[in-house]
Amino acid sequence: MTLDPLSWELLALVGVALAIDLALGDPAWLPHPVVGIGRAIARLERAWNHGRAEARRRRGLWLAVAVPAGTWALAWGLLTMLAWLSPALSLAAELVMLATAFATRGLAQAARAVAEPLRQGDLPAARRALGGIVGRDTDTLDEAGLSRGAVETVAENTVDGITAPLCWALIGGAPLALAYKAVNTLDSMVGYRSPRYEDFGRASARLDDAVNWVPARLTALAMWLAARLVVGGRTQGAMAATRREAPRHPSPNAGWPEAMVAHLLGVQLGGLNHYDGRPSHRAVLGRALEPLSVSHIERAIHHMHGGWIGVLALLASLVLLREWLA
Repeated sequence: MTLDPLSWELLALVGVALAIDLALGDPAWLPHPVVGIGRAIARLERAWNHGRAEARRRRGLWLAVAVPAGTWALAWGLLTMLAWLSPALSLAAELVMLATAFATRGLAQAARAVAEPLRQGDLPAARRALGGIVGRDTDTLDEAGLSRGAVETVAENTVDGITAPLCWALIGGAPLALAYKAVNTLDSMVGYRSPRYEDFGRASARLDDAVNWVPARLTALAMWLAARLVVGGRTQGAMAATRREAPRHPSPNAGWPEAMVAHLLGVQLGGLNHYDGRPSHRAVLGRALEPLSVSHIERAIHHMHGGWIGVLALLASLVLLREWLA
């Protein structure tokens, strides 16, 4: 059963999938598509990432095309086969696929896993929890540093884990949402700068930048609107400041939700991090109107929820406009 892009039926299906993810997250017993995608990427990387720089770039381009296209084809083929057997069965399968594309519950749980020991003064446990979700060194971080890492993770991953797959799902259902997750997984595995991936991962990194460009900016807008209407926060001047500061971030997209959350919370994000003992300076986002503390982690989660609910509402408005113009 194929649902029309930007339709009320597809919007409702995505809404139910989000509700399932909020309630259940990713059960350990259920095979997750991203795990399979990651294994496929790892095998292809070992087979293709060798030789001269030009050859690695060419094969890296093939990787960036083949993995998302293959993911889309497998999902579409499975749903088409199930629809031949039973439209209801295909609809149920698409609902499960969509739910796996979102990380609403998982992202909140990961942030709270840092906040809970931090509230109890257990810095070693908070450091271990943050170390499981970020690449920076965490073994010397204090409460402010741990809180900053958790808040930055929530802000940035609101796009990767929720609003971007939501946007692509409203265009192409579960197959396109999972193809987006394939792009995102490619970027996380081979899209960063290092001697091994400088050439091979270039296409994957550029593709990830492209597919997140609109969702990142839409998420910042949605967070601001939700803060003004429901969530609360320091909205005065936040939009203008976000537009000004977001381009300072090394990522063309991550700076948008991070800068917005920083301004809504009245804190300063970015600055100095260490990776394997080496210092790395990131652009400073926001203003330090409040000292960073564990309380900001839960408030960042509220803005995360405001962001995806706001994006869903904005897309619903787009569906309404589409039908009105039809």
